[in-house]
Amino acid sequence: MAEIILPEDKLDAILSRHGQVQRDLESAAGPAEIIALSREAAQLGPVVEAIGAYRRIVQELADARVILEDGSLDEEMRALAQQEKADLEEKRDRLAQDIRVALLPRDMADDKSVILEVRAGTGGDEAALFAGDLFRMYARYAELRGWKVEISSESEGTAGGYKEVIAEIHGEGAYARLKFESGVHRVQRVPNTEASGRIHTSAATVAVLPLAEEVDVSINEADLRIDTMRAGGAGGQHVNKTESAVRITHIPSGVVVVVQDERSQHKNRARAMSILRTRLFDLERQRLDSLRAADRKAQLGSGDRSERIRTYNFPQGRVTDHRINLTLYKLEAVIEGGALDELIAALITDHQARLLAGEDE
Repeated sequence: MAEIILPEDKLDAILSRHGQVQRDLESAAGPAEIIALSREAAQLGPVVEAIGAYRRIVQELADARVILEDGSLDEEMRALAQQEKADLEEKRDRLAQDIRVALLPRDMADDKSVILEVRAGTGGDEAALFAGDLFRMYARYAELRGWKVEISSESEGTAGGYKEVIAEIHGEGAYARLKFESGVHRVQRVPNTEASGRIHTSAATVAVLPLAEEVDVSINEADLRIDTMRAGGAGGQHVNKTESAVRITHIPSGVVVVVQDERSQHKNRARAMSILRTRLFDLERQRLDSLRAADRKAQLGSGDRSERIRTYNFPQGRVTDHRINLTLYKLEAVIEGGALDELIAALITDHQARLLAGEDE
């Protein structure tokens, strides 16, 4: 492996910025500034540590070379010095690669929580059941990572599962892990109602949006039309007598959000505003992305919902991610959430490799 040459001026700039952030934190005026600076400090901290370790090893390598140039060394000492030099070079290259990845452009939303939307596609009842399976997969994955899942709205299928389910997943870095899940997921299996054993194919769409905070999006109340209505669906007499459901329309963008999950109109309004902020935040991110990237296809996980990204084949017990041509023969473990991270880690690694290749061109 050829030695990776890191731009020393960029490393110095990171160290300088980290020092400035630490100083600014001591004199930060308000909560919003403290939160923003603390996040930046947390992001820069591991990189600063890696840079320090990298530079120490570079110095140790220089010392090792001086020792090897000493003509008075006996063969045993020279062999030990050569081995130490090889070990140091391996550590240096590993740290240099880690730093190089850390220096890649970051998605400004990576640290955020997410809004997860799962909708049944083609396939009728089987598609709704599959949408339910997908949602439970993500909920279990979130639980394993210590994240919190809160359902905002749900529309159940006639035979189970979901026609549509929208939930908030709260956890630091949730978007960084889940953002490549957006797209069309396809399932191939024999439905319980299929007497002849014929395999059916159905689909569900998944959308993962970074959860926006009030500091991320400014919304003018004059741009909103807020309607209240009686909640539909199951819920007994209560939902038929109270206008607890809330529909918010953002007039400039045309974005409409309906929430009826909570019995309290106040809680539904607060959750609807949270979803609205997230969708407006995502629209702005997409606008900026389109300005920065002339060719969106070069970016893995663009979130194009028309793109079939993964197939879950139950008869063969396999899951195939078509974007990276990766097949795992552990479908049950993936659907249970435990092995999903293998797919996610592979997608992140491939994305980083593409970005690094672009820098090398």
